[in-house]
Amino acid sequence: MASSAHTSGARVPLRTKFFFGLGATAESITLAAVGGYAMFYYNQVLGLPATLAGLAITVSLVLDGFADPIVGSLSDRTRGKLGRRHPYMYLAPVPVALCIVALFNPPAAFSHLWLFVWFSGFIVTLRVFMAVYHVPHLALGGELSGDYTERSRVMSWNNLLGMIGTAGASFVALTFFFHKTAEYPRGLLNPHAYTPFAFAVAGSGMLLLFASAWFTRDRIPLLPKTPDDLPAFSPFEFLKDMGSAFSNRNYVYLLIAYFFLSLMLGIRQGLGLYMNTFFWEFTSEQIRWFVIGTISGYFLGFATAARLHGRFDKKIAIIVTCVLLATIPAIAPSLRILGLFPEPGQPMLLPLIIIFTGLGSCVASIMSISVMSALADIADENEVRYGYRQEGVLYSTRALFSKIDAAIGHFFAGMALDIVAFPEKAQPGQVDRQTLMDLALVDAPIATVPGLIAVFFYARYKINRKSYDATQLQLQVLRRERAARAAPAGQPGAEPDGLIAEAT
Repeated sequence: MASSAHTSGARVPLRTKFFFGLGATAESITLAAVGGYAMFYYNQVLGLPATLAGLAITVSLVLDGFADPIVGSLSDRTRGKLGRRHPYMYLAPVPVALCIVALFNPPAAFSHLWLFVWFSGFIVTLRVFMAVYHVPHLALGGELSGDYTERSRVMSWNNLLGMIGTAGASFVALTFFFHKTAEYPRGLLNPHAYTPFAFAVAGSGMLLLFASAWFTRDRIPLLPKTPDDLPAFSPFEFLKDMGSAFSNRNYVYLLIAYFFLSLMLGIRQGLGLYMNTFFWEFTSEQIRWFVIGTISGYFLGFATAARLHGRFDKKIAIIVTCVLLATIPAIAPSLRILGLFPEPGQPMLLPLIIIFTGLGSCVASIMSISVMSALADIADENEVRYGYRQEGVLYSTRALFSKIDAAIGHFFAGMALDIVAFPEKAQPGQVDRQTLMDLALVDAPIATVPGLIAVFFYARYKINRKSYDATQLQLQVLRRERAARAAPAGQPGAEPDGLIAEAT
């Protein structure tokens, strides 16, 4: 039998949504330390050339990306009392914590070459173990409900709590670890702050990862299970899983679109601290207040995404928010290049940047919720075609594309820093103005282009409410037939298994 009875049409309990989302908080805290601070630390504090620092992140993202679909296929085919997802969610937290501590504590005597090797080795290991957690965790979210709109509510909690983790980690880091001192007016340049920061991230991340797994374990009996006739994981079965996923055109369009979107996001993430520290000349104390815009925007997205999906198809929400996500972050740097925006030090600069941060966070939230919810709808289509659910493969292959492309984006960001001749160990206010304007050209108009290309492919996604309802009817028939085959001779078939028993 493929799965157990599942409360698909009923609301997922609030407690479950919260603790599921708490896993995203932990992931965000952990990955924020890598994406937001590691490259800056190795380049500006330790002196590793920007191209090598960017290359290390590129290597880690590519290798981690290829681990994602392997973990996804393995998770989809796992059998046991802990279900398909939780064994991996229990396995990952301790190795993740150890890697974070090592990453920010390289031996002091290392040359640039050995710094690069240390950085690459531990960031690769960290990302692989995060994939062991992240992929089953996302797949769990896709399985908690089969309802078109309730899926969006589940992913709304994941998205909101994930962003609270990112914003909260940034606020805590800049307030308690990277605050200015007499010796280091720019706290991010203080080499002594990174070790306690690493221990704080490692400890909090480990505890929250465990909490999310532990407090969602009561849903295991209600989740879809691996069909009895599905072969165990093997390289051949993995390739079959990938072929099944790529045979769905809706999925392929989402992947291609996300490829271009991630290129944009990777460039901007790689340049983010450089823009804030040198282009805008914000102090750590000022940067921490970005959390106001970030959390406000994500709360607004959390409150509106499911309501939008109740009135409009997810495709419409994805297209509109993709356009806005590409353009909103580019407005302020572009206006300053044209001389139409406050300069560093002027009182209106910080409030305006916080407003733009809030707007960008809102559309990013709605878009992320929409796409994650849409992937669960694609899993329904693939179950009709192939007889088993592939949330693990679907979410993980998307993650593969995003990481490969984010890796390219980070590498381009590192190259851009070298091309514009951005100095190592630079001091805010002492970088040549033309260098800063060139950096802003990369961060704003140039980075926007791949985001707008993504819109074209998102527009080709075809699932709407009508096709979703038709798929649910097909699934109901399929599962009744499966239940009848599984029932002992002379007994009526059991209730249809998994996800749609109450949805129709």
